[in-house]
Amino acid sequence: MHQYLANDIANQLREKGRQQGLFDAPYNKSQLKLEYDSVRTRNAQRACAARCGNCLSLAIMTAALARELGLGVRFQRVFAEQDWSRSGGIYFSSGHVNLTLGRKQYDGHFRFGDGNALTIDFYPLGETVRQHALNVGEETIIAMYMNNRAAESLVAGNVDNAYWWAREAIRQDANLFMSYNTLAVIYRHHKNLAEAESALHYALAREPDNLQVMSNLAIVFSDQGRVAESQALALKVAEQQPYPPFHFFNLGQIAMRDGNFKMARDLFAREVARAENQSEFHFWLASAYFSLGEISEAQKHLALAKQNSATPKEHALYAAKLERLKSYRN
Repeated sequence: MHQYLANDIANQLREKGRQQGLFDAPYNKSQLKLEYDSVRTRNAQRACAARCGNCLSLAIMTAALARELGLGVRFQRVFAEQDWSRSGGIYFSSGHVNLTLGRKQYDGHFRFGDGNALTIDFYPLGETVRQHALNVGEETIIAMYMNNRAAESLVAGNVDNAYWWAREAIRQDANLFMSYNTLAVIYRHHKNLAEAESALHYALAREPDNLQVMSNLAIVFSDQGRVAESQALALKVAEQQPYPPFHFFNLGQIAMRDGNFKMARDLFAREVARAENQSEFHFWLASAYFSLGEISEAQKHLALAKQNSATPKEHALYAAKLERLKSYRN
């Protein structure tokens, strides 16, 4: 990272100034050549070495570079419609962060006002997505990093490591309530149902409308044999969220297996309409169109799957499929 600043973009920093020079670097493919990868949350060093990461990893990496240059850094937590993914049978709600670079003024303070601040966003959500941002402290970013590592450890089957990551996330920022939800899921996987219930009650007392926490608490009640309480809470969730994440997608996959490609197409299209940046949804919609002989539409959605792919491996897979599909004609 020192070499990158001292050699790779040294001229750019001198010519454009440190703030503008660093701001332009991530978008220049001849320099950092960054790839988006949602699978692993890396620290600054590993994100720079791998030249890839999710929005949190890349924000942490850029903040480290900025501070080395004497620039001010401000983190934003961006709130928009929830983005869901799943791995190993576990569903994940993904958040989003970006960062703003400020110049140091003559009085020694950093300026983040209009005309003095530059915001870097490694995964823009698009103009059609409703969003607002909230400035957060470094302790929240650290807690989010640790919460991510907890979730990733759980998917990898390392429940003990997951516990310690989640525990430390809460210690870093006790007001990041997603960490309590993560901790509860870890407790449940470790068969500590009483502890899982306690963590979920704590989170729900502070975010009483959090459907994700309610859903997990209903599952814990079911595991405990408290059927009536589980059903009552599940019903409350269903009333507020009649179509949970992946609802139409799961039905679409059933329709595909049954050979009902028109129904599958319509169901996948409904899922795409509410989560247009989910590559898996576009891929399966492309598969439905292909099965119906609608090759141009299949190509369109396979291209969108490639565009929205979450990892370099996934990107390469969809790119290869798209190249094969180009040999077909309507």
